[in-house]
Amino acid sequence: MNLNNKVAVVTGGGSGLGRAASQALVDGGATVVIIDMNAEAGAKAVAELGADKAHFIKLDVSSGPDVEAAFADITNEFGHVAICVNCAGIGVAMKTVTREGLPHDLDLYRKVIEVNLIGTFNVSRCAAAAMMNNEPDTKGEKGIIINTASIAAFDGQMGQVAYAATKGGIVGMTLPMARDLADGGIRVNTIAPGVMATPLMLAAPQPVQDGIVSNIPFPKRLGEPAEFGQLVVHMVENSYLNGETIRLDGGVRMQPR
Repeated sequence: MNLNNKVAVVTGGGSGLGRAASQALVDGGATVVIIDMNAEAGAKAVAELGADKAHFIKLDVSSGPDVEAAFADITNEFGHVAICVNCAGIGVAMKTVTREGLPHDLDLYRKVIEVNLIGTFNVSRCAAAAMMNNEPDTKGEKGIIINTASIAAFDGQMGQVAYAATKGGIVGMTLPMARDLADGGIRVNTIAPGVMATPLMLAAPQPVQDGIVSNIPFPKRLGEPAEFGQLVVHMVENSYLNGETIRLDGGVRMQPR
């Protein structure tokens, strides 16, 4: 799919990997609608990307009615949605049983599921419904959905039981969703990033960062958010890439802790 003049929705687009994806899409000629809960970050991203190429909506991705209404508004304003990149997510650290002998907080587990897994599916389903109304391009494509998992889906560490469950769920729904939408000319892929140089990771003490990097085979460094953006663009442009999850991690396999 050619990026030029396409409309892309990016959740979590105000910072981190979502912000990098938004930049790469705009650089490729797309118009981006950023969905984020952080209004300040969203406004800053629009200012940096350019008000003619980026727009912001404050939205809880786990709310069905709100996401449905947002896609109706986006379609009415821009005429179509051809690309959807889901980067919105939260993470918690808690073992199944805590050091104090207490069971994992169930409400906290449920919250991570609601935002990361249900939120991803919620936005994907609404994006797909909007894309079905698009005119197919010369290759028969109407749209593409790119979801964000994590290497925690495969190598979940101690304390990541909630987070890893959501990311494993995103990987698990990639192929069936691609099959569901194949007749509509809509592709679905997932990126499973490793340890990326996002603001959250860069805020960690240097010894912590160095310890993580020491386990990465090559290149021995944190992943750059721009590299995530590059993979997003490639997935959009490569029409034969469908139903696939790609690890972006420098070959690392995370240890138990």
